[in-house]
Amino acid sequence: MTGRAYARPDQSMFAGQAPRFGEVPWWMEAGRLPGPLHGILVCDLTRVLSGPYCTQMLADLGARVIKVERPGAGDDTRAWGPPFVGSTAAYFMSANRNKESIAVDLKHADGLAVVRRLALRADVLVENFRPGTADELGLGYAALSAENPGLVYASISGFGQTGPYRERAGYDAIAQGMGGMMAITGDPAGAPVRAGVAIADIGAGMFAAFGIASALFERSRSGRGQQVDCSLVDAQVAWMTYAAANYFATGETPKRYGSAHPSIVPYQAVAVADGFIMLAVGNDAIWRRFCAALGEPELATDPRYATNPDRVARRDEILAYLDVRLRRRGMAEWLLAFEQAGVPAGPINTMPQVVADPQVQAREMVVELPHPEAGRVRVTGNPVKLSRTPGEVRSAPPLLGQHTDQVLAFLGYGAEEIARLRAEAAVA
Repeated sequence: MTGRAYARPDQSMFAGQAPRFGEVPWWMEAGRLPGPLHGILVCDLTRVLSGPYCTQMLADLGARVIKVERPGAGDDTRAWGPPFVGSTAAYFMSANRNKESIAVDLKHADGLAVVRRLALRADVLVENFRPGTADELGLGYAALSAENPGLVYASISGFGQTGPYRERAGYDAIAQGMGGMMAITGDPAGAPVRAGVAIADIGAGMFAAFGIASALFERSRSGRGQQVDCSLVDAQVAWMTYAAANYFATGETPKRYGSAHPSIVPYQAVAVADGFIMLAVGNDAIWRRFCAALGEPELATDPRYATNPDRVARRDEILAYLDVRLRRRGMAEWLLAFEQAGVPAGPINTMPQVVADPQVQAREMVVELPHPEAGRVRVTGNPVKLSRTPGEVRSAPPLLGQHTDQVLAFLGYGAEEIARLRAEAAVA
């Protein structure tokens, strides 16, 4: 196959339903081109967050994602509540939109055969089992790629498919700690703090999606798939970026600075009369504008603070002075003054304030969708905005096994076979 472009028949679906003769796909009804991954079939064997977030990104950009779940229970996060949306935990709703759900028992030989048939037809398979588990099921990369050489096979795990820790279970908080992130997060006088959301899980999912897209692009030239190996800890180490660079340059261990920046001053949350705002004085020109907005232009010419290295060296001194000065006025006054002066600053929004923000609304970062059980539900939007072939938030996260019959029919199972599989509890 080397040297020939890889192609397979269009297997796309829309809104979780197989298009029937005479029906118009959602993207044609919307008067736009389909997403860039339209026609890509994804077998999703993932659960919890890292894998589901990865496959949700693929689904948003047009791929058909078939999520394989355990009968009766489904993805663990379906039960991670309260709160619940209908009978499904809100947590599950955060990472499973635009997907189809089939309930299959991988411990049943016929159920395993269903998943294997799907994997051999897929363009992409994503799994986040502990390393070795997929091989034991006969769903490992070596076995599947031998029969489906174009398969892009993504494995997401706590520590990766190689190395001395490969068999350890992966948890977001452990990865944040081991990858260095918690050591630089939190108040300097307090304990290390994990980020408020599962950034190790989400980061690994994002890197996996990037790896999958890269492998699909390469497949268009070589005709061959490959394995994508991403781990939670690797994602955290990669996210250390300038903290790691500073350590490499100086040999000094990075410290915790709370909301502050280790290399820029002032660049942090600051107290005002009625709360806190985030301030980002990112260069010396902004510093001069900041001083003018502060009502103290002479501060800009003070040689002790004229350059950012000067301000970093006198961090505590200047922050103590600004603390007194900024507390004299309220949030609205300061934000208006800084905006007019061209000084980057913003509120520290709560979730209700984020959702109500006109910029967030204009960017369609909160989307409302119909749900078969809960009526209308809201989900976060897709941050990737493509000008010609945009992605789409099309359908709410599925009910458990909502699409089992449709997918089995797509895979070539007849009505009698489907009834038998259900009767034997191989599928649900």
